[in-house]
Amino acid sequence: MARTATGDAVVDLASTFEDELVAIRRDIHAHPEVSRTETRTTALIADRLRAAGLEPRLLPGTGLVCDIGGSDGPDGAVLGRVALRADIDALPVQDRCELPWASTTPGVAHACGHDVHATVVLGAGLVLAALAERGELARPVRLVFQPAEEVQPGGSLDVIAAGGLDGIEEIYAVHCDPKVDAGQIGTRIGPITSASDEVSVTITSPGGHTSRPHLTGDVVYALGQVITQVPAVLGRRLDPRSGVNLTWGAVHAGSAHNAIPSTGTVRGTLRCLDVRAWEFAGQVLHDAVEQVVAPYEVEVTVNHTRGVPPVENAEECTASLEAAARDVLGPASVLLTEQSLGGEDFAWYLTKVPGAMARLGTRTPGGRSYDIHQGDLRVDEAAIGAGVRLLARVALG
Repeated sequence: MARTATGDAVVDLASTFEDELVAIRRDIHAHPEVSRTETRTTALIADRLRAAGLEPRLLPGTGLVCDIGGSDGPDGAVLGRVALRADIDALPVQDRCELPWASTTPGVAHACGHDVHATVVLGAGLVLAALAERGELARPVRLVFQPAEEVQPGGSLDVIAAGGLDGIEEIYAVHCDPKVDAGQIGTRIGPITSASDEVSVTITSPGGHTSRPHLTGDVVYALGQVITQVPAVLGRRLDPRSGVNLTWGAVHAGSAHNAIPSTGTVRGTLRCLDVRAWEFAGQVLHDAVEQVVAPYEVEVTVNHTRGVPPVENAEECTASLEAAARDVLGPASVLLTEQSLGGEDFAWYLTKVPGAMARLGTRTPGGRSYDIHQGDLRVDEAAIGAGVRLLARVALG
């Protein structure tokens, strides 16, 4: 039976890969790929794992999984694995980081830090593979490099359907947090993110001249009522403790100042902190939209795409993350984080097996916080080594 490595062994091995991992992260950042097109990223990760003597398994489309260590049970299945998950897709956002490794693909950028997530899990895998070669990996591990986190309902469902969780007992991940210093993590027990859905409302009418709004359905005016009134209705129809939030991100209608258009659309996100409110918020939304536009003689179509539930960190797995961080990052490395209204499809894994996600600090101590999903995002690359040490250590158990 293999002996289990110590935190010191993890720290020492992680340091040997540090420069290479920074270079890999910059390479991935310079060549971002949006959801379900992550071909180059998948190949880069797979090639490095093969060079380490591992045998990655490509998933249908893009993404991959890779097992390290393990023993077969009586039915041939590998038992008791812990999984480490990274998402690898980028956003359709223009890169404005103004660094030498800025995106070379116009209109696409790793503005959510998935290049860091991918590099961290790759680095943890290299550390664990080295420990396995030394006979110091007593617990089998699976690396999961998942495509399409930035679309809903998320590529995690594709991974699950492809057997990516088969034989897994628990799963861990990190997510970049620009409000936390590099070298620290944020954790909490229970929900750490919110449910997140996509919403679009399309309004149509015959259209007309702006001098005669009484002779047609005024699409733009009706859209305005939806934009301003529907969020307020939700705030009165749903328990305010559930943290329901409807925010619009795009509105399109018309092209001339003196013509009432025949169609217009507003799009946004519906987020809920509470999973029970999430289960029926869609019907309340649909009813509210119809009631708000009823006086304006327009036709309305509501498209509500269920996205992801909240990420619910298991108590024991959160404790494991915190213990790992204190061992390899230091006794002051763990912070209590708040539940956010952001959505994360890591949540789907946690509906199948217990696990936890930590917020990985990416801010340079004393420096500026760069918000995620913005083209000017910058991360302190010391976060890569911290994430590698954290996930490699938690995988050891």
